[in-house]
Amino acid sequence: MNILVVSDVESPSLWEYYQPEKIKSIDLIVSCGDLDPEYLSFLVTMANCPLYYVHGNHDGRYDTHPPEGCECIENRIIVHQGVRILGLGGSHRYSGGTHQYTQQEMEWRKRKLWKKLRKHGGIDILLTHAAASGIDDAEDLAHQGFSAFTQLIDKYAPKYFVHGHIHLNCASSRHVRRMQYKETTIINGYETYKFCYETGEPL
Repeated sequence: MNILVVSDVESPSLWEYYQPEKIKSIDLIVSCGDLDPEYLSFLVTMANCPLYYVHGNHDGRYDTHPPEGCECIENRIIVHQGVRILGLGGSHRYSGGTHQYTQQEMEWRKRKLWKKLRKHGGIDILLTHAAASGIDDAEDLAHQGFSAFTQLIDKYAPKYFVHGHIHLNCASSRHVRRMQYKETTIINGYETYKFCYETGEPL
């Protein structure tokens, strides 16, 4: 299964200067948040495949103008072609805005999922906006990772942890696109990234 990840900034080649070959053979699109809802609606229309999303900390507009044709998987486990995907959006609380959470609040969201996690026997992809605590997150309050995510990865060992929020376009950025944490491949979906679920290879 070929997966397109989008997050944080709209890719010109996928929207303003749309290039059809960029989404050729894509089977699933996942959004890690902070994107124009019209952008997601455009992608799901042109790619003709499902698009699942979680909220970023700047996605308050989704409450009144959600992306059409796309499916929000906040606090849910979706099974797509046998792949179990859990969505938990939002960032660390730093200004009191929409879709911001304290560590305790995210821990509570995680705990409420235990029946779903047990029913599905775990997860294959953990899809979030923020990073996991101690796994390529940042020190400032807005970009600190959630310990609840680290605990989910440690306990269920999903094949992939896909997140956004940590921008890769800064010249001084020490963050990476991909890394390995125990049995889980960590993918930073900033702007756009394509990979094959079965092989893990970038497309």
